[in-house]
Amino acid sequence: MAFGVSLLVPATPAAAHNSLTGSDPRDGARVATVPARIELRFLSKPAPATTKITITGPDNVVAGGPPAFDGKRVRVPFKPAAAGLYIVGYQLASSDGHPVKGEVRFTLTTGTAADPSAAPPATDGTSAGASAGSPSAGASAVGSPTAGPASATPGSPTASVVPLAQEQSDSGGRWWLGALGGLVLLAALGAGFVLRRRSARG
Repeated sequence: MAFGVSLLVPATPAAAHNSLTGSDPRDGARVATVPARIELRFLSKPAPATTKITITGPDNVVAGGPPAFDGKRVRVPFKPAAAGLYIVGYQLASSDGHPVKGEVRFTLTTGTAADPSAAPPATDGTSAGASAGSPSAGASAVGSPTAGPASATPGSPTASVVPLAQEQSDSGGRWWLGALGGLVLLAALGAGFVLRRRSARG
């Protein structure tokens, strides 16, 4: 009988440790419907003064409110920010003074996933101003072949100035040649006329 009592004595401190017996949602669950609250169930009644429960979501956003104690159950209002992994951490003291810590993890599949790395795109005005004020844009505008007067197209007035001057010069040369030929012809006719008169007199 004494031997049996001695076996029961070491079990007394172990029985004084509190522990989690269940949760809603359960650990590792994937939840599609957002619950109004998170419930934790313990082996013994937790003391509100020494019990701390936190809920954090994606990007470490706090998603819980003040806990409500109901015997061995503790309920925490759930305020989700986005879809993703949520961690319910708890810390409480057992009747023998030893702290008990743990956590429950579940994934909320409803909502928009958090994306803190997204950046707003550049506006059209910013890109247009950058391209207009860049040195390469100014250099291309000044040194481009289309900026100089030598880049006139064949049908432009500038391109037709030289051929027109050549045509005028050619026509002027032909006029002088014609006039000179006419004078030579008149001189020849006059000389022939004079010779005829002299021969007639002799």
